[in-house]
Amino acid sequence: MLKRTIVTAVLVLLTMAVGDSRKASAQEAGAAKAPDVERQGYRVDFSVNELEDGKKINSRQYSMNVAAGDNHEIKIGTRVPIEEKAGEFTYLDVGTNLWCRLRDRSDVAWLGNAAVLLNVRSEVSNFAVPDQQGQNVRPLLRQLKIEASTVAQLGKPLVVGSVDDPNSKRQFQLEVTVAKLR
Repeated sequence: MLKRTIVTAVLVLLTMAVGDSRKASAQEAGAAKAPDVERQGYRVDFSVNELEDGKKINSRQYSMNVAAGDNHEIKIGTRVPIEEKAGEFTYLDVGTNLWCRLRDRSDVAWLGNAAVLLNVRSEVSNFAVPDQQGQNVRPLLRQLKIEASTVAQLGKPLVVGSVDDPNSKRQFQLEVTVAKLR
């Protein structure tokens, strides 16, 4: 009987030891397989250019440092209260809003090492000047919106969109330049 108890105890200990070694080796293998994720940083420069008859008459620059894969936004402007009912207000954002998401896809052969996938949204709004106001008592808002997905070559400016102003001979362009941060 004592012999049977000792044999059972030894078998239980061996089973526990083998199970623990398998568990430890699985954990080590899992730790070895986990990739060391280090995301690349980039600087994205935006230019909102205003042209008249093909000649640049105004340009606004904005920049942001981004981590590949994250959403990033620049928002500059004024929140304007709009009265919907007596004493009830909603707010309208008037100004410049730039949104960007960049994906480093150097693993995609056709992109090459010097290119990234880029998603951008831009919205620029302002109040119409008095001569564009017409007979309206309430102020009019002018709005320019460009949304694009494209491949950007690092270090090279790219016009991702352009729109004509329907009330003048002016054109607006959104230009983007992407560079790797060191």
